[in-house]
Amino acid sequence: MATGAPGRGAAGGRRGHVRALGVVAGDRTALLCLTGLLVSGFGTSAMWLTAGIWVKSATGSDSLAALTVGAMWAPVLAGPALGAVADRVPRRLLLVTVNLVMAGLMASLLLVGPGHRIGALFAVLVVYGASGVLLDAAEAALVAHALDARLLGDFNGLRTTANEGMKLLAPLAGAGLFTRYGAGAVVALDAVTFALAALLFARLRVREPARGREAARPGGTAAGIRLLRGSPVLRPLVYAGALTMLLAGLNGAAVYAVVDEALGRPPAYAGVLYAFQGAGSVAVGLLAGPLLRRMPERTFAAAGTAVFAVAVGARALGGDLVALAASTAIGAGLPCVLIAAMTAVQRETPDAVLGRTAAAANSLMAAPNAMALAGGAGLVAVVDVRVLLPAAGLVGLVTAAWLRSGRREKHEAGPVGA
Repeated sequence: MATGAPGRGAAGGRRGHVRALGVVAGDRTALLCLTGLLVSGFGTSAMWLTAGIWVKSATGSDSLAALTVGAMWAPVLAGPALGAVADRVPRRLLLVTVNLVMAGLMASLLLVGPGHRIGALFAVLVVYGASGVLLDAAEAALVAHALDARLLGDFNGLRTTANEGMKLLAPLAGAGLFTRYGAGAVVALDAVTFALAALLFARLRVREPARGREAARPGGTAAGIRLLRGSPVLRPLVYAGALTMLLAGLNGAAVYAVVDEALGRPPAYAGVLYAFQGAGSVAVGLLAGPLLRRMPERTFAAAGTAVFAVAVGARALGGDLVALAASTAIGAGLPCVLIAAMTAVQRETPDAVLGRTAAAANSLMAAPNAMALAGGAGLVAVVDVRVLLPAAGLVGLVTAAWLRSGRREKHEAGPVGA
């Protein structure tokens, strides 16, 4: 046991955490990537909600409105193949090009006649989803090359904070713009944010390694999946992330049933629960880096999954205070396994296959969430949420226990400045 003045170690740890965040924020590459994410994320979050409202207003169909989310999610299934592009093309060039293409594509919607606009919107949303896979893979690989490995947890935590922060603000702005000025205003906003993100990424000054034969090999698109399956460090984290996201999808599908049956509130109250959930995610993003320097990635992921699982089960108890606390805990616990998994992928994966490995990991973890959101709606109709949510929480606790019981990673990043 360490000796010394009471509180000195804790104070030193806090200073180290603040210093680490300062290093990340002061790094040109990290700052430009985070700013680009903030800018483009604002437009994306606004468009995510507005697309459904637009389709519902134009067609009156709830099913078509729901399909807008499916159109954006569908390309995630092609993640390994799309991620290979990030291993074959200079990543900075890819970030700039994809953002510029999306800016032009979004702007083109303004030129489509009313009779064809909804069909064109769905086509654009599919490309939108594919661009998201490409951008995430390229950014993950570029940052892993440019940033100190000990700071990857801080970066990924801040990335979560930025992303969740935009989800709190942008949908309200998008809905307000749509109500006041129509869909064209939101489309224009999204196009502008893509263009601004391209300008930010164009300012990156990163010397990327030359692409080797492995990256150019035609049969290499499955290299990321093979690496994930064969790695004793990455495999459990990604599998646990996939199962946790499956449970998150069930939880998301049940939110309106919770609002109605457990809380006796109108449907709009779901927005309050999502706001508290987002606040929890913003907070854990700031703490992720410091926590990952104090514990192995599997322990961090297991702790977050356990918090998430208990909170999901608690939602079935009813009561506003319990519901708000559970939503905050869900937001804080859920991102932990995702942050831990991506940090491990960036640290463990050779640069030549990092783009496709990051995309494969994202696909394996995101696809179950989309499937559970789709199938969960039917499940909620036949299973009482007071049974479904505790059962989901129990599965989450088993997942956390499995992660925690596994052997500790051999490679752990040391503290900044050590």
